[in-house]
Amino acid sequence: MSAAPSVMAEMDLPLLRVENLRTYFDTLDGTVRSVDGVSYDVQAGQTLGVVGESGCGKSVTALSILRLIPHPPGRYAGGRILFRGQDLLALSERDMRAVRGDRIAMVFQEPMSSLNPVMTVGRQIAEVVQLHQGKTRRESMDWAVEMLRQVQMPEPQRRAREYPFQMSGGMRQRVMIALALACRPDVLIADEPTTALDVTVQAQVLDLLQDLQQRLGMAMVLITHDLGVVAEHCDRVVVMYAGRKVEEAPVQRLFERPRHPYTRALMASMPLMDTKLRRLPEIAGMLPPPCQLQSGCAFAPRCAQAQPHCRNEAPAFETDAEGHGVACFFAGSGAAP
Repeated sequence: MSAAPSVMAEMDLPLLRVENLRTYFDTLDGTVRSVDGVSYDVQAGQTLGVVGESGCGKSVTALSILRLIPHPPGRYAGGRILFRGQDLLALSERDMRAVRGDRIAMVFQEPMSSLNPVMTVGRQIAEVVQLHQGKTRRESMDWAVEMLRQVQMPEPQRRAREYPFQMSGGMRQRVMIALALACRPDVLIADEPTTALDVTVQAQVLDLLQDLQQRLGMAMVLITHDLGVVAEHCDRVVVMYAGRKVEEAPVQRLFERPRHPYTRALMASMPLMDTKLRRLPEIAGMLPPPCQLQSGCAFAPRCAQAQPHCRNEAPAFETDAEGHGVACFFAGSGAAP
């Protein structure tokens, strides 16, 4: 017997789809278009990297997925966020709470400001389990210790009784990961999960996330500034600039043939492991204030390839047969016109 049409349609959908999302903030200076028409898909078991300078809208997009944008001043001005085919923006707050932290979880950028300083870390993890899975207090605490063990926390039983200030930055980040994974989510959003950590601990945390992802079979959205991390840990990459997606491709194809001038500039600014000392090229100018964006391509004022019509007309985002999409009039040439 063949599957029902609705079931077949759901099987064809990605696990998470962000579709033409627009998240705006109403301020005294005008409307800030922090996310302005962003779309991307995340498949089950896939890691999607999201890169771009600070202020490009990466974190606001992630917070929008979990509906954590404060209203006012924030508002969802358009688009859809589909999780297993269901539009999260159409859910009531009560229904959204059942998704948030359970089916979709997030590792926030700075654990010291995200963890409750007056609760032990074990109690914080157990509280999530009690809320979403209905376990008893004892069962929840036992699971909290087990989660700390799974994220390779030394002496998990003792650490579960400690407070965040008693731990190092790497330990607090492991607590954040344990907290996010406590309910075995389908999607994990990791927003700069290695911020302020030394290089050795960064590698440990990223390897831990990758190992847990493979064991749990979850999808992951990895927000980072580090293109080296993207190259090693991601399957696809989305490049954002001024609240918009300017390029998206499979990770190997993006690094082999970046097509947008902004992506090429980001890659050119990466230090190389060679013996020659050289000054890294910089991207001229600054990211424009979101409330002062003009018509046309937002990157045009900083782009050496820009022509007059780039400042007046926004290029459409076009994707080729190999899944490499870009929003640039001169993307095909890869060189200045």
